[in-house]
Amino acid sequence: MNLGEQIKRIRLARGLSQKEVVMAAGIEKAQFSRIENDKIDPSFTTIEKITKALRCSLSELFSYGEEIKDINSVDKSVMEKVAILEALEENDKKSIYAIIDGLAAKQKLRLTLANALNDVE
Repeated sequence: MNLGEQIKRIRLARGLSQKEVVMAAGIEKAQFSRIENDKIDPSFTTIEKITKALRCSLSELFSYGEEIKDINSVDKSVMEKVAILEALEENDKKSIYAIIDGLAAKQKLRLTLANALNDVE
């Protein structure tokens, strides 16, 4: 199951219409429709808005109906950390996201430089 299908499954299980989710999330109806139909990949901020509107957690959104105990230990650890992140205050969440974004940018830069050095040789 992909993200759009999971969002739709949770929305229908909660008895919510697309309009209700869109209004609660503060996003455009067309954008939400494209997300549910897997036409576009939402940003993390949009995913957060959708989870709040659906009244579900990030871990529930990404568990795809599987029990956390049924996935491997690395995935379980990540899911547990996501649950911990959800409980943080908004400022703390933003700080963690900034750190993650910084580490991702650092990794991209490292790979770009390594590729450039390989091209020079």
